[in-house]
Amino acid sequence: MPPTAPFVKRNGEVNAWDNADFRAAVEATGKKQVIIAGITTDVCTAFLALSLVEAGYTVFANSDASGTFDVKTASEANDRMRAAGVQVLSMFAVACELMRDWRNTPGAVEMLPFFDK
Repeated sequence: MPPTAPFVKRNGEVNAWDNADFRAAVEATGKKQVIIAGITTDVCTAFLALSLVEAGYTVFANSDASGTFDVKTASEANDRMRAAGVQVLSMFAVACELMRDWRNTPGAVEMLPFFDK
């Protein structure tokens, strides 16, 4: 969605952190806090989250933006990430944590139409 975000093509690595270009793109941001999601919670999100924590990042996993085969699998993956120190949050919680105050910009005016969709 962000038009200036870099697209990093992977060549088969299951864990995105194992891709040198992806790792370099994350490191190039200079940020130590990362918000992630993946196609599957138990593999795409969990593997990357655990690698990021090991590399010294604070990780926020968006639980709404990842899926998997059943509730049990998702619960186990979320438990695994939490045990490693990953903050597992809903999309609404991630947005509100970033926004901090409805009076900010972005705030209520910018965010409520998005939440309404």
